[in-house]
Amino acid sequence: MKTIYAVITGIDATSWLTVLAIFVLLGLSAFFSGSETALTAAKRGKLHSMADKGSRGAKRALALTEDTERLIGAVLLGNNLVNILAAALATSLFTRLFGDSGVALATLVMTLLVLIFAEVLPKTYALTNSEGAASLVSAPIRILVTVLSPIVATVRLLVRIMLRILGANMSEIGRGDAAQKEIAGAIALGHSEGDFEKDDRDRLLGALDLKDREVEEIMLHRSNIEIIDAASDPQSIVSQSLASRYTRLPIFKDEPENIIGIIHTKDLLREVDRLVRGEDGGPNALKKLDVLKIAREPYFVPETTPLDDQMREFLRRKAHFALVVDEYGDLQGLITLEDILEEIVGEITDEHDEDAEILDGKDTSGNFEIDGSATIRDINRMHDWSLPDNEANTIAGLVIHEAQMIPKTGQVFSFHGFRFEIAGRNQNRITKLKVRIL
Repeated sequence: MKTIYAVITGIDATSWLTVLAIFVLLGLSAFFSGSETALTAAKRGKLHSMADKGSRGAKRALALTEDTERLIGAVLLGNNLVNILAAALATSLFTRLFGDSGVALATLVMTLLVLIFAEVLPKTYALTNSEGAASLVSAPIRILVTVLSPIVATVRLLVRIMLRILGANMSEIGRGDAAQKEIAGAIALGHSEGDFEKDDRDRLLGALDLKDREVEEIMLHRSNIEIIDAASDPQSIVSQSLASRYTRLPIFKDEPENIIGIIHTKDLLREVDRLVRGEDGGPNALKKLDVLKIAREPYFVPETTPLDDQMREFLRRKAHFALVVDEYGDLQGLITLEDILEEIVGEITDEHDEDAEILDGKDTSGNFEIDGSATIRDINRMHDWSLPDNEANTIAGLVIHEAQMIPKTGQVFSFHGFRFEIAGRNQNRITKLKVRIL
């Protein structure tokens, strides 16, 4: 093999031009690699903030990332073109200088040069300041995308045809869903790394999950609704309203599912005050109370309504209370604005609320005693468990679904990594369970 000195002294002007062309191509390769990383790694939220502050580069970068497939296609096309051309020139140059061994030497040298200067170095820099780098490269990359768009469009068409032939699913996830999943993943990762407290994580994820959950998942079931019989005497209606821990109570006529109005405690007390303390008032004036006169019109919603839609409707109507019906119009339960807010901030209680259904303490055997009507979602949030809620909303419903029967008191089941003991049952309803992790 010739000595290095002999090789250098034997390089003619054409070879020097080839060397110069190789380094120019490596520079272009570095530009394409860094641009690809910067534009794909840049956070659209930060770019949008920069654009609002007047950054033209950020605006161009946002426009480019609207069609990621087209952007990546153009950048990869340019990057592969310059890399292949640089490798071809290097092979030709080294073959002239070193003979047949030049092919292997050219491969080794170009691999190192491309890896260090055209891949690792520019991509590392782009990752350290992705939004700033994306703004800087947006102008030339936009020109590249425009020039190569016919070729990129043809390549995209061929790729889609081949993927369809192979049976690949070509359905695309909407940007809104993708953004939500990205945010949820970042929150979960932040919690695992200690950046978010559990309560903060639950509140943020609860707000994100509203549009994926329906009214029927959190409504109060009709079996637990307190209702007033319109045919009851006024004294009984007043006593029932004052004894209830709720300020709004449905009124039915003839049968419990025939809801004809909603009575608000304040409206009831104002009417009682007017009758008792009026001109013809007195204790006996309470008999004149007509509860239907002060009842408000009931508000019905389908059980499949997404929670975020229902919350917006509550705010639009300035309402706090709705009755839930199924597709046949039959009463299924009720939902309040507070129920939806609790999905975000957790349980909201006051001095009139009953004790929590989910107890945070354990017995000597490590069992948690849980009310059968407690929702799986609330249990998961309190204990940081991962019980599935796709087949049932309550813990009792999950046990019945998995057992394929209505268990008896004392029976024990094990599934999903938990032990479930039936601690109480009322007719066909499971009232208490003891649950622990296996």
